[in-house]
Amino acid sequence: MTNRIAITPGEPAGIGPDLAVLIAQHPPPNTELVIIGDHAVLEQRAKLLNLSLSLKQFSSSDSKPNSVGELSFIQVDTQEQVIAGKLNPSNANYVLETLRLATDKVMAGELGAMVTGPVHKGNINDAGIAFTGHTEFLAEHCNRDLTVMMLATEGLRVALATTHLPLTEVPGAINKALLRNVITILHEDLVKKFGIKNPTILVCGLNPHAGEGGHLGLEELEIIEPIMQEMQTAGMDLIGPLPADSLFTAKYLDHADAVLSMYHDQGLPVLKFKGFGAASNITLGLPIIRTSVD
Repeated sequence: MTNRIAITPGEPAGIGPDLAVLIAQHPPPNTELVIIGDHAVLEQRAKLLNLSLSLKQFSSSDSKPNSVGELSFIQVDTQEQVIAGKLNPSNANYVLETLRLATDKVMAGELGAMVTGPVHKGNINDAGIAFTGHTEFLAEHCNRDLTVMMLATEGLRVALATTHLPLTEVPGAINKALLRNVITILHEDLVKKFGIKNPTILVCGLNPHAGEGGHLGLEELEIIEPIMQEMQTAGMDLIGPLPADSLFTAKYLDHADAVLSMYHDQGLPVLKFKGFGAASNITLGLPIIRTSVD
């Protein structure tokens, strides 16, 4: 059986098209890689990289693994000519259309999963389109009230309770309903998508020293601990809330399947220190499988 994976190259002036051309030189076995994007951009980038690239039109009825230097493609036109390294807000809608089309193809069962290349959030916002990231965009497109961002590398998975928020807004965003839903999604996908029968999840506190018994903040006592107790009673294996400065040690990580961090820069610096360049971003809570570069 041939796996069929959609790839969105992301920002056309960025590194995404380069990565697509490079992966074509070493195609994974038993896999058809289907680029959702503008074939002219890929051909131009292959020429700049001095690499061979053969593009074949995607056919839903004829699936076979790519040969070396080959990619299947579904055409999406850029709005304006692309110059490598030069951002152009006029092509922002192109980036979003590749995401919509790839998602729809996976949801329809024509493709099995999607991998997204890097986008430039600032360039999309400069086009007048409110965009905070793939995670939030795909949640809206798939009609999901909430999705969860999780990054994974060898020996460590870190999920986020909040994602792309200014640090000043994080405490106000942490509430019981949010944590209940995030932990539920994290637990369910660890079971269903990762095959972990009874996952152990470490939960970070929000404040230094996990609040120091209420002396450094009350979020642990008033929000995090009550929700953890509720979900532990329901049968989940949750440990915490733990201080983030000691949670990321072998004492805890050697016996855990995932970490739930309260905010973006609490957990991800550790994961990227451990596995930068060898990690994947996985969106949990979607009806499809979506991963990305770290």
